[in-house]
Amino acid sequence: MKGKVNSGFIPAPAQVKKNEFEKTAVRVSMVSITGNIFLSLFKMFAGIFACSGAMISDAVHSASDVFSSIIVIIGVKISSKDSDKAHPYGHERFECVAAIVLAVILLISGLFIAYNAVGQIVSSDTQDITVPGILALIAAAVSIVCKEAMYWYTKFYAKRFDSGALMADAWHHRSDSLSSVGALIGIAGARMGFPMLDTIASLVICIFIVKAACDIFKDAVEKMVDRSCSEETEREISDYAAEQDGVLGVYSIHTRLFGNKIYVDLEIYAECKITLEESNEIADRVHDAIEEKFDKVKHIMVRVKPS
Repeated sequence: MKGKVNSGFIPAPAQVKKNEFEKTAVRVSMVSITGNIFLSLFKMFAGIFACSGAMISDAVHSASDVFSSIIVIIGVKISSKDSDKAHPYGHERFECVAAIVLAVILLISGLFIAYNAVGQIVSSDTQDITVPGILALIAAAVSIVCKEAMYWYTKFYAKRFDSGALMADAWHHRSDSLSSVGALIGIAGARMGFPMLDTIASLVICIFIVKAACDIFKDAVEKMVDRSCSEETEREISDYAAEQDGVLGVYSIHTRLFGNKIYVDLEIYAECKITLEESNEIADRVHDAIEEKFDKVKHIMVRVKPS
């Protein structure tokens, strides 16, 4: 029987990858913060001078994304810390906490948009609506392009490092892009004499925003409640273990997600007449081989059973 626990020490390749993720996540978040500050100021200016309430609301939405990116930086900084006495298994789950916070913010943003839209439909007061200027239309178009670019940029690195917090921030960018699409339709509709188009578009956008928030929340919670990884991943780990020298077969495998990392409990068959030292050598070989091949496996416990 053999088990190894990382207690403060991390092999060089894993440490390099962790440092790379932290630096990349901070860089991506700083790009988001800079872009959102620029967009919120530009849209606020356009909304005020072009008399567009939709654009002013969109500017506030962009400003809220600055707060979201700050949460991502904090979550990633904490989750990247090494194991310590108080957290011997690491801090990866703090990234899940950051993703949950962002999901809640995203949900509130979607519901706020829906609340305003329903309020406008109920009042049905379109007589005093001022027709927005062309500057508001330009601002909406610029916002769509910029926020879509930020969405794909953030999503690329979120998938590369399997980061729930970055993925949540990416969807926050997408929600702002959809909000700007609604503003564009509404402003264009108002200029053509159909002010209610803004309200209808906002309601449709709200559905997508709320769904994204729920998906992010579900994914983060699953990573915090010791859910097993996919059957495909378990099968790959099991098959690879069975290929190692001295292993006659795999008796059982149990996995659990810890943030974006995987913990594995593995039982293997070996020749019944081998010595305890040989048994430990086989367990060591399987342990090291799996941790080297599967980057997400942070800890693996290998037990040897006589065939």
